[in-house]
Amino acid sequence: MSSANPIPPLHLYSVPNDPPPTAAQPPNRERPRTAWTADQLMAAEFPEPKWAVPGIVAEGVNLLAGPPKVGKSWLSLGLGLAVASGGKAFDTVPVQGGPVLYLALEDTARRLQTRMGKLLGGQQAPSGLTLVTECPPFPRGGAEAIAGWLDRNEDARMVVIDVFAKMRGQGPQGASAYDADYAAVGHAKRLADHYGVAVVLVHHVRKAGSEDFLTEVSGTNGIAGAADATLVLKRARGQADGILHVTGRDVEEAEYPLKFHKGAGAWQLLEGPVSDHTIGDARAAILHHVRDNPGTRPRDIAAALPQIDADTVRRYCSRMAEAGQLIRGADGCYYPDTATPGEVSGVSDCPVRALNCTNDPDTLGQPGVRLSDPAPEGSVE
Repeated sequence: MSSANPIPPLHLYSVPNDPPPTAAQPPNRERPRTAWTADQLMAAEFPEPKWAVPGIVAEGVNLLAGPPKVGKSWLSLGLGLAVASGGKAFDTVPVQGGPVLYLALEDTARRLQTRMGKLLGGQQAPSGLTLVTECPPFPRGGAEAIAGWLDRNEDARMVVIDVFAKMRGQGPQGASAYDADYAAVGHAKRLADHYGVAVVLVHHVRKAGSEDFLTEVSGTNGIAGAADATLVLKRARGQADGILHVTGRDVEEAEYPLKFHKGAGAWQLLEGPVSDHTIGDARAAILHHVRDNPGTRPRDIAAALPQIDADTVRRYCSRMAEAGQLIRGADGCYYPDTATPGEVSGVSDCPVRALNCTNDPDTLGQPGVRLSDPAPEGSVE
């Protein structure tokens, strides 16, 4: 079915007045220093890591993996829109705005338009988000093409490659599978380090599950090993639609419960720890009550929660203590299995050190600032 106004295909160089770079075109930025004496290194002053999404996506290579159809593309496109507009990632986390390059290598322009329409919900689309549906693999000019875009957007904050398999290209001849995987991520690593941006590689997980989410990443350990951070989006049971497991060199290991709003195509960060959203309503209510009233007895919990009978409260408290969700004191009282008050984030209930940044570029990565604190004056709410 034809259209009166067909959408032209997007290419990396289709932006007006945006000539294609060449492999010989040198980057405009000074090459980072790579060697020091020990005393020079200790005396050096380095800027804090730049965060695309404070506490979750830092500069460097971020591997975003998950099973097919779990919603990785919705999540990554939503992050791209949030960062490009300086809004809130996951509908909760304030981010500093800046140019974003999104390589949607499995999508058409029409599909991207439809998805963005849902995510934007009538809001103006940000001009800082560049969308691309075709790009050569890293070894065949893709790295130079991305470098050219980054040279022309010196304040860029993030590059998203969806999917990584489309960009990795052929490995070095005779290399082992591990070395080939490590080298493939190395192309993105060099770009991320040279330009100080977050590069998000959307990838898949193995069919077989594992207790260690890092081992679920498809391919050899060379992929996760070469990345600076690994984020695995997994389906969950209960009130949460997904759990985002995060670990990395500059990111504290943590897990976050997420809700997918199908009508808007948006992932939302839920309040409270994952355990609150992956268990039944009765256990969640007990957890909330004990967290608000540490050192309480089952009879007091039952009195405060008349919808749950006393026998069920006693049984659940005992089982939750065995599962490590509660702590039972010697006096028979129950306590929350969390950090002490004042040391957890108001957003995720994870330790403050795991999410302790604001959208202020001068304080990114600095301790002692909660995401739940009011945004600095003049920042985007």
